[in-house]
Amino acid sequence: MAAILSPSSPIISSSATTTACKTPTKPPHSSLFTPTKQSLTSLLTATLATTTLLTASPSLAEPAQTYHIYYGTAASAANYGGYGGNSDKKASAEYIYDVPDGWKERLVSKVEKGTNGTDSEFYNPKKRTEKEYLTFLAGFRQLAPKDAVLNNLALSDVDLQDLLASADKVASEEKKDDKGQLYYVYEIDGVGSHSLISVTCANNKLYAHFVNAPTPEWNRDEETLRHVHESFKTVQ
Repeated sequence: MAAILSPSSPIISSSATTTACKTPTKPPHSSLFTPTKQSLTSLLTATLATTTLLTASPSLAEPAQTYHIYYGTAASAANYGGYGGNSDKKASAEYIYDVPDGWKERLVSKVEKGTNGTDSEFYNPKKRTEKEYLTFLAGFRQLAPKDAVLNNLALSDVDLQDLLASADKVASEEKKDDKGQLYYVYEIDGVGSHSLISVTCANNKLYAHFVNAPTPEWNRDEETLRHVHESFKTVQ
């Protein structure tokens, strides 16, 4: 009994104490999660390949619209096709405007030229009713009031009559170019179509430039249509 309670008999052995005080060592990393030089190289190669692929991808944006200049002579029906006139349109041009590349020219007949004064016309082959054209009338030295001019133009233009009859909004303003020449500018917002018109007087003639488009084409090509509308001017 005395031996059990003797202080010389420790309750915990020295070997157990030593084991408890040791600092546990970290187990070695598994080679499955240890990045090697080869795996890092493969990862870098894959990243560079992805970056190159994304950088080299072609842009899906449509190319910018380009234009060419049309030189209009505003010749009378008697001189249609160059008879009795200068065959060089640029040298004898009375007006100019831009035409979107890809649009087609519609040849104007002598009858049209003689009845409603249509001198030139271009259209989008994807939608023929998206077009621009010019009419002229001789014997005008100056512009009448804005409303009177638009109504008079409609007398010989059935499409313009229909557009005005169904218009939701008709806006008009006066503008002058850098030479002081006066232009009437109209914008007609119809039920199913849109129209921009520019009218001026020069060379003792009245010129009216029209840009027409159905509403879906107007919504899609507004920037192009406004460009060709603003490009019209007379040559003096």
